[in-house]
Amino acid sequence: MVQSARSRTVLTLYTTADDIQCHRARLVLAAKGVSYERVLVDPAKPPEDLLDLNPYGTTPTLVDRDLTLYDTAVVCEYLDERYPHPPLMPIDPLSRARLRLATVRIERDWLPEVDIIRAGGRPADAARKRLREHLLASLPLFKASKFFLNPEMSLVDCLVAPVVWRLPWLGVDLGREGKPIVDYGERLFHSQGYARSLTNEERAMRP
Repeated sequence: MVQSARSRTVLTLYTTADDIQCHRARLVLAAKGVSYERVLVDPAKPPEDLLDLNPYGTTPTLVDRDLTLYDTAVVCEYLDERYPHPPLMPIDPLSRARLRLATVRIERDWLPEVDIIRAGGRPADAARKRLREHLLASLPLFKASKFFLNPEMSLVDCLVAPVVWRLPWLGVDLGREGKPIVDYGERLFHSQGYARSLTNEERAMRP
């Protein structure tokens, strides 16, 4: 956490156009109904003001007046606490810990496979198979509640939904076995909040 050199009066999110972690932060903002300025960043050429604010030049980076935050989990948890309605984490510590652990598993197991698929080449086919296996192994978690491990939408859904959204674009077919995951996605994708979270590039990922 660092202090911005410039005071900003409008909540600002530096984001790339098609990254899952950036989509995650945008989905939290959309779920909260928060107005903000969206600054699209080319990761190959991060703007100088982003490098001034964040020494790593990474996205998402959130600027709230004199406060600058980076690391997706930090950004998302700050937004959930800064704008408490609707809450995106349960009250009890056990449920919160369970959802945080699920987030860690997804970041370590699912997202690296997405990166390999996007890089293309021969490793991509094996990564598609592994990602499909990870998702199908999580079927009980999709079936346990209306949302992922929780009766209400949570911060974990803001990570899971962008992955599920990208599956056709990534060439990952879950088949009939994966219908509960597809149904889960459809419940979220048709909400106004989800539509607000998307960039043009992400809308183009689905017909």
